[in-house]
Amino acid sequence: MQFKISKELIEQIEQLILVKNDQELELLLNDMHHADIAEIFDEISIDDATYVFRILDSEKTAEILLELEEDVREKILRGLSAKEIAEELDELDTDDAADIINELPESKKEQVISELEDLEHAKDIVDLLRYDEDSAGGLMGKELVKVNENWNVLTCVKEMRIQAENVTRVHSIYVVDDENRLKGRLSLKDLLTTSTKTPISEVYIPKVDSVKVNMPSVDVARIMQKYDLEAIPVVDEMGRLVGRITIDDIVDVIKEEADKDYQLAAGISQDVEADDSIIELTKARLPWLVLALCGGFISVEMLGLFGGAMEKHGELFFFTPLIAAMAGNVGVQSSAIIVQGLANQSISGSIVNRLLKEISLALLNGVILATILFIGSHFILGVDPKIGMIVTIALISVIIIASLIGTFIPLILNKFGIDPALATGPFITTSNDICGILIYFSIAKIILGF
Repeated sequence: MQFKISKELIEQIEQLILVKNDQELELLLNDMHHADIAEIFDEISIDDATYVFRILDSEKTAEILLELEEDVREKILRGLSAKEIAEELDELDTDDAADIINELPESKKEQVISELEDLEHAKDIVDLLRYDEDSAGGLMGKELVKVNENWNVLTCVKEMRIQAENVTRVHSIYVVDDENRLKGRLSLKDLLTTSTKTPISEVYIPKVDSVKVNMPSVDVARIMQKYDLEAIPVVDEMGRLVGRITIDDIVDVIKEEADKDYQLAAGISQDVEADDSIIELTKARLPWLVLALCGGFISVEMLGLFGGAMEKHGELFFFTPLIAAMAGNVGVQSSAIIVQGLANQSISGSIVNRLLKEISLALLNGVILATILFIGSHFILGVDPKIGMIVTIALISVIIIASLIGTFIPLILNKFGIDPALATGPFITTSNDICGILIYFSIAKIILGF
């Protein structure tokens, strides 16, 4: 049954905290999944969340930390001592522990590391901290199972048992040489069906996908997605095995990238959350709103150039919002498809072929929509056929131009190393609005001669 927070549950927890009934509170929460408790923390005060955090077992609270929203986790960690935080990190995998330490103030990082009881664990965490968080090195964990190519099967099994104690889940068994260079992977089936005296060098699989420590996390995600990998080993510049990245880390990368692209598409230039301060939210939203405002000024100025048409053909202006809206909508559709294709690396072929395909699609859509518009404007609105013809020609032209802009701009941005998601936001909408108005009145001027 799916967990649901109820008002009664929250009131019960708050009452137990109020009377400091730690035993009953612990009994109530111990059977809950750590993700459900993290959800409860979002509904109670930080002081109450910190209180609950202190009475639960470190093995459980360490998992809760990972599920919390970043701002909630930050506030809880702020209320814990360096020793208390270190006790949580001792229960976590190295990659998760390194991520949490990265969120701490500089003054507290060293204190927490010095309080870690497992020195080998601490050494691995410190090693991970030197990598960029958006690289393979920043994603990887040190927990893995590896065997030497010179061992026999019996020795491997003994060593694997020792190593597996510190690994939550064994996805793969990696094979290295005496210099710790990655040589391949070992099939569990081959290990179980081979004589214990057989050298590993005779049974391991030399083909294994791996990534370099400095590879961007987004590229790692694409590789794992393409080859359906649950885990991938990470090697340094000399080919030495230094860690592994698991699918749960990649899911986080994909989610963060999707959130970032979604915000860019909405015209938000910085990574912000709904609970951020008004100043931070304003700084993220304002730049694109200013751009849209400037675009509006240009549109107004452009309409002024055709002011003479107002006196003679006022009905033209009734269709201005329609033309501008269609230009913006078509441009956003085209750019969204291209941006999605670029993100998935599913776009192939030359830019010219892509543009020709988009022109064909736009022409088909334009003719269908223009026909509907012409019939509707003439028989429902009673618009003069000549004006109706102008609007329909303009609509087809605007749809084609907007499609080309929506296709071309993301491709160019991507070519110059700029996030193409920028092209799905107010930038593309504003530019297409301006182009739509210009095209519409230019066609009207040619036909009507004002």
